[in-house]
Amino acid sequence: MIQLFAKAPLPGQAKTRLIPALGAEGAAALHRRLVWRALGTACEASARLGLGPVRLWTALDHHHPFFAECRRAFDIELEPQQEGDLGRRMAAVFAEPRRPAPRLLMGADCPGITPALLVRCWEALAERDAVFLPAEDGGYGLIGLWRREPVLFDDIAWGSEEVMAATRQALTRLGWRWVEPARVWDLDRPADLPRLEPLWPRDGSAHRALKASAAGRQCLDYS
Repeated sequence: MIQLFAKAPLPGQAKTRLIPALGAEGAAALHRRLVWRALGTACEASARLGLGPVRLWTALDHHHPFFAECRRAFDIELEPQQEGDLGRRMAAVFAEPRRPAPRLLMGADCPGITPALLVRCWEALAERDAVFLPAEDGGYGLIGLWRREPVLFDDIAWGSEEVMAATRQALTRLGWRWVEPARVWDLDRPADLPRLEPLWPRDGSAHRALKASAAGRQCLDYS
């Protein structure tokens, strides 16, 4: 199964580091668009692989209308994330169901992830214990596992530049075989906004279009 983490697009609580550039409404609108894109990517990969529905794990407001809109558009499953830090929430994803089964879990903040890359990650799990897409900021944009292993989620400084390095150390201690098919980038800071240009070229200037969304609803064109 391919799974995705996403917050509700609440102004002031989604993509907060982009608020200085886009405003609270604009940052939330961009978050909506990123989630929509990530779901399209995940669903296309799932269809290519013949897997079941994609599962979206929700946070902040589990009953936000945006999540219902996503379910209708993509025919996905919705589940609330558990409480706790990122490690605890990810661990819960890989603990359910209890029997071992391959799963990919990604966020919505790495718009460069493609369906083809997700297919590569899934196929890598046929011969490896784990698969990761390391991020430029030191974290990772995707994790794929057969089963939960607490050492991969405990005592990690989530949000720091050491997340992937600490995870590699844990994998080595476990004696696991893993693969990192590609390195990805997170859209977290205003300086990252120009990198959207190749992904949404019809916007003209992604930065200008997204900033304008604070006053309108431009970002609700999710394509």
